[in-house]
Amino acid sequence: MSRGVPELSGAEAPARPPLGGSVLEHVAPVRCRLRHIGAPAPPSGRFNAGVTRLAGAVLLVAATACGGSYDPGQHPTPESLYEASLRSFRMGDCGKARPGFQRLTFELEGSDPRQAEARYYLAECLLDDGDELEAARQFRRVSDEFPRHELAPDALLRAGDANAELWKDPELDPTYGETAVATYQELMGRYPASPAAQRARLRIAELNDMFAEKEFKAGIFYMRLRAYDSAIIYFKEVVARFGQSRFAGPAVVRLVEAFDRIGYDDEKRDMCQYLKRYYPNTEGAAKACPETASSR
Repeated sequence: MSRGVPELSGAEAPARPPLGGSVLEHVAPVRCRLRHIGAPAPPSGRFNAGVTRLAGAVLLVAATACGGSYDPGQHPTPESLYEASLRSFRMGDCGKARPGFQRLTFELEGSDPRQAEARYYLAECLLDDGDELEAARQFRRVSDEFPRHELAPDALLRAGDANAELWKDPELDPTYGETAVATYQELMGRYPASPAAQRARLRIAELNDMFAEKEFKAGIFYMRLRAYDSAIIYFKEVVARFGQSRFAGPAVVRLVEAFDRIGYDDEKRDMCQYLKRYYPNTEGAAKACPETASSR
């Protein structure tokens, strides 16, 4: 095991992101309101009403059972159904909007741009209902099947949000959090100039804080067991991978303590210098490295 200072990319000290307020508070179910920037006006165009109304009707009955009354007879054409569903969505009534959008996914041509919009708003309603996995699937279909649609970047953002919503406790399996980060990174790669990509960067920073917390707590666990070599591995992981997180400075302090406990004086001295350079204002830094603090 390498006992030295964790490697960081770049020569400059990491700039820590602003941490006031939770970025993921924006991930919570949206109560059916539009969450993307610049919602497009409903486009004009022809609908194909010839696609299996029976299948749509079956799903409609199932969706109706989940909440909200709905009378398909009031909207016999896809045009009127789309307008009514969108109106209900914008009023915050997913109980009525969801079955309408679900029916539209069967009745619209696959290439109709309103197919993308119907799936996007359906996914918002699914997320509102707590069905994050299906919401993520529908959001992904929007971005994958309609990559040039103006909703595509926001659909990827919301797919990431749906996965992030499934990982709220850092101590649990982080698979959904990792999927969310991968989705946000895909968004930044495919649509780097979009407003959604800017928001994705903030989402990643918040998730990285959770990943760092998970590793940090594992290190603390091993410190309590006096398994210092194992603790060092976890604390170094925090610093090397999540150097901009709020746990990076405390992890360096714990590294100093761990090196001190096992008598690695050179490593302790190097880590104190590292702490002074990158995280000088971390709580406990002066106590862990009194010589370094007095030499400022």
